[in-house]
Amino acid sequence: MSSGSGGPVVAALHVAKGRRLPTRTVGSVEIVKASGIVGDRYEGSKHRQVSIQSLDALREAEEVFGSPIGPGLTRRNITISSGVVPRDPGSLIRVGPVLLEVVRVAAPCKLLDDTIGPDAQVALRRRGGSICRVLEGGAVALGDPVELPVELPT
Repeated sequence: MSSGSGGPVVAALHVAKGRRLPTRTVGSVEIVKASGIVGDRYEGSKHRQVSIQSLDALREAEEVFGSPIGPGLTRRNITISSGVVPRDPGSLIRVGPVLLEVVRVAAPCKLLDDTIGPDAQVALRRRGGSICRVLEGGAVALGDPVELPVELPT
């Protein structure tokens, strides 16, 4: 499936087996409806199943922070190449074949100051992406098209 329009695509994918364990960069993930990413620390949780952020917001955070912030350091699962990740609960995002529903804003945690550097949490505030639940599952790979926000036919 190709976006054709030059819209956002999946730029990075990360999973972590445990809460404080480092994230691992992967080329593809299997996302299960109502469960999350197979092998990720949040797989099977009720609402926090997938996290998503945009490189555009990450670049803004880097300007505030004063140095580069790699997508994996933020501990988000999916990083998209461009665009604004919806923050309003109920907003829909299509990532390849997967349909995500925004549950809440992904608030940066204090752990980021420990792993990225002092004030990383402040730089990422309002730029940390969103936490989603999975409405439709499937395989997602680097380069897959992203649709923000999705407008479902009524």
